[in-house]
Amino acid sequence: MDVSFAGWIVVVVALLAANLPFANERVFGFISLKPAQTGQVRRKPFVARLLELLVLYFLVGLVGYLLESRIGNVFAQGWEFYAVTGCLFLVLAFPGFVFKYLRKRR
Repeated sequence: MDVSFAGWIVVVVALLAANLPFANERVFGFISLKPAQTGQVRRKPFVARLLELLVLYFLVGLVGYLLESRIGNVFAQGWEFYAVTGCLFLVLAFPGFVFKYLRKRR
């Protein structure tokens, strides 16, 4: 696998994973919450979305690590790497956040 192609795979997976918590009301896209009453849709709390975002960040990191190990040497990373990639993951989640919370509903 080409290094550039593996990098783009990680970016696309990160973009999809970062927006998943805001795209639906299910946890990780497939676990539904119990409805409050019959016929009502239970909304996922914001804290659950943040926890889901954190778990997905580490899953995307695992995908990146596996791709890096298949290509060649795995490089050791310091705290700076995790700070930058965490901020990048939050930036990638911004479109989903805007769509869910800041969009004007008519």
